[in-house]
Amino acid sequence: MKKRSKVSAEFSMSSLTDIIFLLLIFFMLTSSVVQINMTLPESNSTTLAPSDLVVMMTKDGKLTFNSKKVTSSGLKSAIRTKLNQMSNRENASLAIVAEVGVPWKKINDAMKIANSLKLRAHIATQPIK
Repeated sequence: MKKRSKVSAEFSMSSLTDIIFLLLIFFMLTSSVVQINMTLPESNSTTLAPSDLVVMMTKDGKLTFNSKKVTSSGLKSAIRTKLNQMSNRENASLAIVAEVGVPWKKINDAMKIANSLKLRAHIATQPIK
């Protein structure tokens, strides 16, 4: 005797692809809203890396380059001008001293400027509390 009603063991993938598509849209929209907030690294080292060029950033948006106030748009030209005046351009490095609370994007922008000018860049650390 044969059974007339067989149970099908098939799985419909159409609803699963809809769910994955909705999750993809959700993560794409929320990833543009999320900000990366990182704290500065801490170190107990007392040695300082030699640096010819120093960029200081405060959390209220002020920038100083070698103790002179600059704007964020004029930072690259100020670094390039100082770099052209230096005799030891191959070993020049840029120190980025950022106050706690400076957005990581601003620090990253300074690192991109150093990279475009073929400079070594390092971020100053804060002492361990």
